Amino acid sequence: MKNVAIGGFVMMGGLFLAATVIIAGAIYVPDSTSWWSGRSKFWFTIIGGEMYGEDRVDSLFLGLPLIIGWVLALVGLIILGREYFKKT
Repeated sequence: MKNVAIGGFVMMGGLFLAATVIIAGAIYVPDSTSWWSGRSKFWFTIIGGEMYGEDRVDSLFLGLPLIIGWVLALVGLIILGREYFKKT
C-alpha cells in the first residue's frame, strides 16, 4: 500500500508540473511579440529556440521542467502499474 501512495503522489506531482508549464505557456502566448522558428508559437513559447542574434526572445524556456514533469508522471505510472500487476 505504501508503494501505491508513493506512485500516486509522484504521478500526480508530475502531471501537476507539466500542466502548470502548459497553462503558463498558453497564458503567455498572446503577449509574445517576437518571431519564432518552427510550426507552433505555443511550443516555441514554452521550449524556446535559437536566438538568431536577437537580444530579447519572447520565450519562457520551460522545456526542462516540462520534461521533468513528464518523466515524473511516467515513473509514477510505472510504480502504480507494477503494484497493480504484483497484486493480481
